[in-house]
Amino acid sequence: MISTDNVSLAFGGRKLFNDVNIKFTPGNCYGLIGANGAGKSTFVKILSGELEAQTGSVNITPGERLSVLKQDHFAYDEYPVLQTVMMGNDVLFKIMKEKDEIYAKEDFSDEDGIRASELEAEFAEMNGWEAESDAGIMLAGLKIGTEYHHKLMKDLTGPEKVKVLLAQALFGNPDILLLDEPIFYKQRYTLLL
Repeated sequence: MISTDNVSLAFGGRKLFNDVNIKFTPGNCYGLIGANGAGKSTFVKILSGELEAQTGSVNITPGERLSVLKQDHFAYDEYPVLQTVMMGNDVLFKIMKEKDEIYAKEDFSDEDGIRASELEAEFAEMNGWEAESDAGIMLAGLKIGTEYHHKLMKDLTGPEKVKVLLAQALFGNPDILLLDEPIFYKQRYTLLL
């Protein structure tokens, strides 16, 4: 599912890790433990592709989709809640945006029509017509009601933002899910899918 080959990273003269070889297999949950500053979050960033290792490589089974619970609670402040969740499936979200841009054109050409048709086929294949409904169901399972769906993320409390970002990470049923210090504000949640 996901593995590393001789991954190394150092900052300045300090080695965070050297020649890490590990294989995470399907169907299992793994946890990284260590002291503060040991490089756990940095290693997760390398696994997710957000940060590049100085040596070695990260390998993900072809066709598998990786998702990460984002720690930056302010990254989506200018986006509506429902849209933030749907951004969790990057490919589907890009198709949605491109479709909207094409349909918004005043001078819609034959080429635009052909491209829109291709996008519509991809969108349907990815169950795009159910995307808003699926995102709403995830939010409901996390106790984020429909009255929040069109609010901007900046108008939510910290705990509400964490729930939305969790829904974003889970959206589209990723094959690999990375959670870096998920904080749920000492509450227990049941996700109804």
